[in-house]
Amino acid sequence: MIRIAIQNKGRLMDPSLEFLKSIGLKFGKNERELISKCEGDDVEFLYVRNGDIPVYVEQGVADFGIVGENVLTERKSKLKTVKRLGFGECSLVVAVPEGSDLSSVEDLEGERIATSYPNTLRSFLRERGIKSSIIDIRGSVEIAPSLNLADSVCDITQTGNSLIENGLRVIGKIFNSEAVVVKCPNLSRLRWQDFEESLTK
Repeated sequence: MIRIAIQNKGRLMDPSLEFLKSIGLKFGKNERELISKCEGDDVEFLYVRNGDIPVYVEQGVADFGIVGENVLTERKSKLKTVKRLGFGECSLVVAVPEGSDLSSVEDLEGERIATSYPNTLRSFLRERGIKSSIIDIRGSVEIAPSLNLADSVCDITQTGNSLIENGLRVIGKIFNSEAVVVKCPNLSRLRWQDFEESLTK
């Protein structure tokens, strides 16, 4: 049985399922199912949290996973990317309130930055010799400056609309991200190699 880990909810789930249909897999989707089997194929899906997908693949519980590059970067994952999927595009950016005097990444020295990507942000700042206070929070990062929890934020954005709605402007980009297919490091059986070819055509 070949297992593919995909997001159980969120912006990557539907396009991931559409991609899997496009390579010939047939399946339904029960919102309460955590594991579902494809029709006529020895393939099943694991519906898990986006941030946990690398763990399932690294540990060999899943043979393949569809996940955002931003998650792989934050986890410092060494998983091999076998295909870039061209959806789920977004950017990890640093943004400040519209009225802030901060205008570039270099201005973050000594400032407080709220983020859900502490590892990525820490590496980014270290490479530039910038010392800031990183505030690790989960969700609703954009409101941190208005609550005086932080002077700036580091967060994922697709359109920039959420930042604008919360009175923020971008002063720097850390990287661009999209959904990718990753595979288990110990994937070696011939049948799995054949399936990998169908994923990457």
